[in-house]
Amino acid sequence: MSVKKFTVQLTGVMLFLICSSAGIAKPLKVYILAGQSNMEGHAALRTFDHVGMDPQTAPLLKQMRGADGEARVCDKVWISYLTGNDTVKQGQLTVGYGALGSDPKIGPEFLFGLTLASTFDEPILLIKTAWGGKSLHTDFRPPGKAGSEQPVGPYYQKMITHVKGVLNNIGELYPDYDREQGYELAGFVWFQGWNDMVARDVYPDRGKPGGYQLYSDLLAQFIRDVRKDLTAPGMPFVIGVMGVDGVLDLKNPGRYTAVHHEFRMAMAAPANLPEFKGNVSAVFTEKYWDAQLGELVQRWEKVKNKSRALQKDQTLSKEQQTAALEAYKAELFTPEELALKEAGISNAAYHYLGSAKIMAGIGKAFAEAIVHMKEESISVKFINQE
Repeated sequence: MSVKKFTVQLTGVMLFLICSSAGIAKPLKVYILAGQSNMEGHAALRTFDHVGMDPQTAPLLKQMRGADGEARVCDKVWISYLTGNDTVKQGQLTVGYGALGSDPKIGPEFLFGLTLASTFDEPILLIKTAWGGKSLHTDFRPPGKAGSEQPVGPYYQKMITHVKGVLNNIGELYPDYDREQGYELAGFVWFQGWNDMVARDVYPDRGKPGGYQLYSDLLAQFIRDVRKDLTAPGMPFVIGVMGVDGVLDLKNPGRYTAVHHEFRMAMAAPANLPEFKGNVSAVFTEKYWDAQLGELVQRWEKVKNKSRALQKDQTLSKEQQTAALEAYKAELFTPEELALKEAGISNAAYHYLGSAKIMAGIGKAFAEAIVHMKEESISVKFINQE
């Protein structure tokens, strides 16, 4: 099947076969996912229904759910996830490999794995390491940019240690691992940035052209060092460019438009370096932002402000405050809009609204970037497992 023509509009039977082991001996394809809170993923399971409300994304929901309506479990794709509290969670790919919490969540890994499974007839292992609130300039600082004053980032070290630990014990995780076929480091996805974007002390000129040049330099070195430390010089590398709030309106800029724009350009910049031509790709996640949900959240801020004002009004009883707030909500929202907001949003804007629709689109885009780089015949070091 041509990788240029794969589609997510598949029948339930086809999806079952794709997520089942093919039984053909092939090298295990290993993909590494790393970053901070948005790589963790804060899209709650309850937001899945919203994916099907948009005709453009409804086909994704067929991938995300089985014939029984439950979240799909893909036994061809396994995952080892070093979580935000440094515990390891691993097993077959399904929901629950997002950020830890009371409700199962997904990050990019879910549709990333499912999309690759629907594209390639090969066994797949995902290794994911992600911690919320971590920077590249300090927490993930690569060895090539470290020194006595700025040591190697502790989370860079944790990431590499976990990846190597899994690679040294693949047979314990992936039950059908063929030691004679070995494994291949087939791609790396980096999805991080918020803590650097808001770090005024590190990037004092952050809203000006070139204000985030340090981030570009650090990320380029990060790519070099990851490839060196994992002995995978040609490993495809995807940069998930921050896209909170969607496509920016540069003609009518807001307070932080310049900051977001400059940071996005700095994140994407390493993909344009000659040394990375054809094996580093920048994915602008702004394309998968849901503008309708974003607008509902902005409008909801007025409700929260109104609620605070009413609570300070000592002339009103609790019942009167509640009635006034409900009346105000009815002025701002239709019942359908409130239902849509409840269905699609489970977290804050900086976590892509906790939207499964947004996170699914991002995960699919990351996988497609990997597919494209494989089309370009990127050489990846093959490693036999002893």
